Amino acid sequence: MTPGTTGRSRASDAGKLDTYRTKRDPEKTPEPMGRQARKKRSGRRFVIQEHHARSLHWDLRLERHGVLASWALPKGLPETPGKNHLAVHTEDHPLEYATFEGDIPQGEYGGGRMTIWDSGYYDVEKWSDSEVKFVLHGKKGTGSFVLFQTNDRDWMIHRHGSSTRVDPLPDSIKPMLAVAGKLPAEDENWAFEIKWDGVRAILFVEGGRVRAQSRNDLDVTVSFPELADIGKFLGMTTCVIDGEIVALGADGRPSFSRLQQRMHVSNQREAKRRALSDPVTFVAFDLLYIDGHSLLGAEYDERRDRLESLQLSGETFTTTDSFRDVSGQDILAATAQNGLEGVVAKRRASPYRPGRRNPDWTKVKNFRTQEVVVGGWTDGQGERQDSLGALLLGIPDKGGGLRYVGKVGTGFTANARSDLLHDLMALTTPDNPFVSGLPAADAGKAHFVRPETVGEVEFSEWTTAKRLRQPSWRGLRPDKAPDEVVVE
Repeated sequence: MTPGTTGRSRASDAGKLDTYRTKRDPEKTPEPMGRQARKKRSGRRFVIQEHHARSLHWDLRLERHGVLASWALPKGLPETPGKNHLAVHTEDHPLEYATFEGDIPQGEYGGGRMTIWDSGYYDVEKWSDSEVKFVLHGKKGTGSFVLFQTNDRDWMIHRHGSSTRVDPLPDSIKPMLAVAGKLPAEDENWAFEIKWDGVRAILFVEGGRVRAQSRNDLDVTVSFPELADIGKFLGMTTCVIDGEIVALGADGRPSFSRLQQRMHVSNQREAKRRALSDPVTFVAFDLLYIDGHSLLGAEYDERRDRLESLQLSGETFTTTDSFRDVSGQDILAATAQNGLEGVVAKRRASPYRPGRRNPDWTKVKNFRTQEVVVGGWTDGQGERQDSLGALLLGIPDKGGGLRYVGKVGTGFTANARSDLLHDLMALTTPDNPFVSGLPAADAGKAHFVRPETVGEVEFSEWTTAKRLRQPSWRGLRPDKAPDEVVVE
């Protein structure tokens, strides 16, 4: 069927809605069945409906010759002229559908929630069986567009260019990193955020779909299917969000050990199962791009205001507070009292510097942690003689290899010991990766591994010999590469 049954020789007005009606049972769906298609001159109404069916999409409907000519847009309207979006031509809908909102029962055609995303009127510039040029006048859906047929029901929708500068959605952005330090002496130029004990992720949201990138450029979308909820919430908004994936314990505090159980799941079915039983939460704290505009050069205050305008709040996602014009000492004390990791102080006039560690972001912790690279292990003693005893830890040396910083034998669950031993055995090597500091006693008992595994320990202090005092294992950090590990 051509758009809006443009050629009256193709079908009579009375038959325009036949396809629509044959796909629906009026006894089972609340959708309007429609009166006979009107024969008077076409109106100029349009509606875009957000359709949470088997897959989220948007339905564009243009009033034409007494019906609503319809296209399903899997990614919504294109926000820039440089990118076309798929538009699947569907059956004509009755005019009453322009105001329809409701739940189509599951199992019925198009089952799912239908809401109006935008509506208004449109101007038509060209209408043929294979091309439709039009201008939308709505609150959100505005601009000049063209629909053009590519193959049968498959069409594309293109946004015409304008004088407004448009930035393309980036494929990748490396996160800006904080330096470890002390709270700034003056509070008025700084904002303070809670430091969340999780793993960093940058989300790329387009057409209601989410792609998650880890700090070391890995795609972790499959591991955390809950992130899809953010895409459904944002709808047609295209944006890039910086934040932290955390696992909250029963007390409401982040639990890094619980998060460990989710970080290594790459099987889609298993990840979905765990998401239902033990969901994670995405905590947003920065906005880097929105609807055709990069915010990397904008000041922190502007980026935060734009982030807060999105009102991200749901069962599996939230926006962390930004404390401005308050005492950093008070915020740090409050985090300590509540058992949280600490705060990040952010200079309010600073831009976002991708991939750089900069003092404009300074992290202040209530307890000390350190990322480390595993260079080997020693066997357990007594009842654990066939298991992992301790990990030999290092920090990358400027000249290559690892500088030994100590060993850790506490903080492991039984499962963690078993999993670690299994993974490390696949990395064994006869070569000692430590270029300095490894005691002869440990070297004689060590099983060396290639220095590819990054973990994190909690410890009390650095000794004068530059060793970790009283380290306790916190878990693996697959989101970080060995060459990123530095002394905090």
